[in-house]
Amino acid sequence: MKFPKAHTLKAIAEIIGSDYVGADDFPVLGMNEIHVVEEGDIVFVDHPKYYDKALESKATIVLINKEVECPEGKALLISDDPFRDFNKLTLHFKPFQSANASIAETAEIGEGTIVQPNAFIGNYVKIGKNCLIHPNVTIYDHCILGDNVTIHANTVLGADAFYYKNRPEGFDKLLSGGRVVIENNVDIGASCTIDRGVTGDTTIKEGAKLDNQIQVGHDTVIGKKCLIASHVGIAGCCIIEDEVTLWGQVGITSGATIGKKAVILAQSGISKSLEGGKTYFGYPAEEAREKLKQIALVKKIPEILQKLKKI
Repeated sequence: MKFPKAHTLKAIAEIIGSDYVGADDFPVLGMNEIHVVEEGDIVFVDHPKYYDKALESKATIVLINKEVECPEGKALLISDDPFRDFNKLTLHFKPFQSANASIAETAEIGEGTIVQPNAFIGNYVKIGKNCLIHPNVTIYDHCILGDNVTIHANTVLGADAFYYKNRPEGFDKLLSGGRVVIENNVDIGASCTIDRGVTGDTTIKEGAKLDNQIQVGHDTVIGKKCLIASHVGIAGCCIIEDEVTLWGQVGITSGATIGKKAVILAQSGISKSLEGGKTYFGYPAEEAREKLKQIALVKKIPEILQKLKKI
């Protein structure tokens, strides 16, 4: 998430009530999760296990729960609860805004686009030309749709990320201030749910086609000309490279990358990143031919045991 204008380190510290290490006028341009941070961004860290990763990331401002040696060219925000204060910043820069109409006054809808009855278009949504938004579609605030996009009935774009911190009193939600970005010529089927990024974008790139009842988690990127069948579940922060095919009921774990032109056969479970250009099957997913050989051998186990008893 980039701020509307540059802020100073001192100003950000005043918003969250924290101490800081660095010059008062140290520039702060935005905030993001560690996998998408850029120079000028704030990243938060609240466990010693991840201190080095945060301090060595591209982020130039680290919201941290302990004063540590500050790397050259960076600044620190010292907080007793970085998770809480990251939420404070999200609320400050992306507060929830109610809408008083089914199409918000600040929404922009391109020429030739059709919005069917009972669809909801939120604040600051931008929809390109010649799109078709079917009944009961919900498009949350700040989503971006390109040209020639079709969204079928009951699909939701921009719901919150599924991201919680386990505290003694219960689960504490990390607030979502990111977006969903749908590029040109994308089709999304009925009753799909595409979650927005925590602070960045969940992106579906040009020409991708999604069937019905698909879940796409926060900050995931789906590449160009991907083909995704029904009941697929993709966790947050995944990268699905161009021209990947995911058949029905495939499940993909958080943070995995699926390489270009990979094909994942139905009901496979992806527990790690996979190379492109191959066909995979099973759980944990392996190259399909190898996995099918393993299944064939398993079926022979009773026969082998009978032969062993006779020896």
